[in-house]
Amino acid sequence: MVGVNDQRDDQALRADCGSCFGLCCVALPFSASADFAVDKDAGKPCSNLRTDFRCGIHTRLRQSGFPGCTVYDCFGAGQKVSQVTFGGTDWRQAPETASQMFTVFRVVRQLHELLRYLTEALALRPARPLHDELRSLLDETERLTGLAPESLEKLDVATHRQDVNVLLLHASELVRAEAGRKKKNRRGADLVGARLKGADLRGADLRGAYLIAADLTGADLRLADLIGADLRDANLAGADLTGSIFLTQPQLNAAKGDLSTRLPPGLTRPAHWS
Repeated sequence: MVGVNDQRDDQALRADCGSCFGLCCVALPFSASADFAVDKDAGKPCSNLRTDFRCGIHTRLRQSGFPGCTVYDCFGAGQKVSQVTFGGTDWRQAPETASQMFTVFRVVRQLHELLRYLTEALALRPARPLHDELRSLLDETERLTGLAPESLEKLDVATHRQDVNVLLLHASELVRAEAGRKKKNRRGADLVGARLKGADLRGADLRGAYLIAADLTGADLRLADLIGADLRDANLAGADLTGSIFLTQPQLNAAKGDLSTRLPPGLTRPAHWS
């Protein structure tokens, strides 16, 4: 087994929409496409956002032309900014805070994503030699999420992300070495529509790979690094993803699969999979 603790159940890194002021539905822009039915500018509330900050079409997003919403995750940043950073005062009650709140949300969302990856890395047995460094970066990232709004607005997230990425890369190398053989580096590879049915991708580096609409039916993705891989419409029917690392729920939500798709602990089979 790769994991020390396979229970990825840190509630602080899971979106709690009931404790959020609909920040992702306001702060973020989107364009009319296969993912969104209409255009929306950053800072403008989505027309489906209700006065109680709930989505009016949450149960039928895909059918209503908003599948892009189903593959987004703030990793808990929404409730953190709403209830902690701004103390429970929403942007409708205090419209003068709206612009700052939306900017801060985008920053904290990036930090929470890093927290999610660092937390997983700390649960990987092969990465034990890095645990002290990982814990230090985890603590520092958590500290940054608690900064005042004015400090968060000015935070250089890109530099911090780079520091975290160096350590995550090292952790990935240690985990993927468990596959017992050198695998071709497919980091950032253009694999759009690739025919990878039944492919042996154990221990593969697929960080940031474009796997849009790729045929991965029956593929072996154990110990593969999938951080940032674009799995939109990728066919994962019968694929084995157990032990894969840095895979997130939004990536699965964007893909296709079936009852025979094997998932890592802590991730759930999307409702739209057959």
